Amino acid sequence: MFKSLKLVLAATLGMGVVAGAAQAAEWKFNNGLPEGRNESKQLDMFAAEVTEATGRSLKIDVFHGGSLNLKNNDVVRWLPRGAVEMGLVWANYLGRDAPALNAVLIQGSVGSPEELIKVLPEIQTIYEEELAEWGIVPTGFMALPLLKASIFCREEPVRTLDDLRKKKLRVWSNDQVETFANLGVAAQIVGQTDLYVALQTGVVDCAVYPALFAHTISLQEVTKYASYLYPVAGVPYVLGANKAAWEGLSDAEREAVSAAAANVWARTNEYSKAEENEQAARAKLAEQGVEFLDDFSDEDRASFLDAASDTWAKLAAEAGGKAPEYRKRILDVLGR
Repeated sequence: MFKSLKLVLAATLGMGVVAGAAQAAEWKFNNGLPEGRNESKQLDMFAAEVTEATGRSLKIDVFHGGSLNLKNNDVVRWLPRGAVEMGLVWANYLGRDAPALNAVLIQGSVGSPEELIKVLPEIQTIYEEELAEWGIVPTGFMALPLLKASIFCREEPVRTLDDLRKKKLRVWSNDQVETFANLGVAAQIVGQTDLYVALQTGVVDCAVYPALFAHTISLQEVTKYASYLYPVAGVPYVLGANKAAWEGLSDAEREAVSAAAANVWARTNEYSKAEENEQAARAKLAEQGVEFLDDFSDEDRASFLDAASDTWAKLAAEAGGKAPEYRKRILDVLGR
């Protein structure tokens, strides 16, 4: 009798352990950015806050730098299918699969940091509407710093569009390919994880990249010159969740994720030191051998913005669906 009772108790306790384990969820978060980027550190903080707030009933593990072999430009494919529970979504990578989302704001569609700040709330609203169609829940957003896109080059100084027309240029989105093509510049998309080797081996001669982040992929080792061309249309990252996984959480867990995501936005949506950080980054790169040339001329920069405006109108029309409406909503906010 005593032996039987022990067996029953052991089985009951075992079932309790299994039940407790079943209640705990472990989520994977795919982050395609290098681990050294500040955004990656923000995501680590986000995950830690969720784990603590839920008493470890929900634990989020962030995988940086594409270590899960999930490509940034495929996110609307693998995230709705549940390859992972969460992923960083950036519209600039989605020209192939979600052209309407990609066309909300393109590189060169804003001419100043002030214009970008002005349109951010409307962009967030549009993203929430559009991603719902893909089965992705925007749990929150992460702002990019106010960035300046410079042209980094391997062997020769480039600070005019005429110079750039003689080079092979790396960009990161389809709209940039179109805009530079309008200016007579041959541009191709190269992912940032492949950019170092592409420059080192001469696949491209130059690359569009923000000075603030150049050190995270060691551009100073494979480029000698840089010159500022345009302000980056830094659309926010989305902290996207698989819809089914999101709906499987308890109300308390969803609240914890939303609160931690709101903290990410509060920490990142702050731009008072943008110019100071830009100059500090340039100075550091200069110490490491990158010569910062004079900016592209006012005329060249105006030509780039004009070409980008034409590209934006074209891409919105080609995307169809709600893309023209989205573009109009942004233009209305900008007062254009």
